[in-house]
Amino acid sequence: MKQVKWAVAALCLWIGAACQNDDVTPDGPVTITSDFKTSTDGWTAEITDYSTEQDALIEFQSGLKALPAPLDSTKKAFMISSHNRSDDLFMFVKRKVTGLRPNQTYKVTFDIELASQYATNSLGIGGSPGNSVFLKAGASATEPKKIKEGNEYRLSIDKGNQAEGSDAVPVLGNIGAGEDVTQYKLIQRSTQQPITIKANDAGELWLLVGTDSGFEGLTTLYYNRIKAVVELQ
Repeated sequence: MKQVKWAVAALCLWIGAACQNDDVTPDGPVTITSDFKTSTDGWTAEITDYSTEQDALIEFQSGLKALPAPLDSTKKAFMISSHNRSDDLFMFVKRKVTGLRPNQTYKVTFDIELASQYATNSLGIGGSPGNSVFLKAGASATEPKKIKEGNEYRLSIDKGNQAEGSDAVPVLGNIGAGEDVTQYKLIQRSTQQPITIKANDAGELWLLVGTDSGFEGLTTLYYNRIKAVVELQ
């Protein structure tokens, strides 16, 4: 009799666990806040929109680094840096979101804080290092990947070009930190309208934040915080 009772209890626990697993997928908003204090929090970096002949000239670097002076150097941020040799370099970070409802439409919004040292009214080769470098943020049901087309590296999803974004990857503004700025300071950029995107069959989305550059020089930025809210439409 005891064995029967234990079997029934185990079956109830298994059924309960299964029911709970069915309820894991959230209907409420999913908020991701990455402050990069101790890790990159699942974000990875990449660059596209340049020629294969320029591979050795891009000077691409990324990773967890201390904030630059005069900011608080005891705190870390996600640094990303490259030299735009193509007059069209796209430098970005991405992260996957899981546990969503498969094939359901979501609204995504971003609030981003980054450190920039580039003046809005600055001048540079090809364009301003401040107002000719455009910050974009968006979402995709497929992973945004660096792909090779002929002798060019391109992004696998549509993100527009420089000052022009796309429906899934709109422009949030430029990286200008103010008039006559010469030192790093923290700036904030946010989406103006929610981005509408459908999760894939596995209940996943990819988040993307990057800069589309018309400035033909070295750009080094520090993402201090990326907040994304993913909510069922």
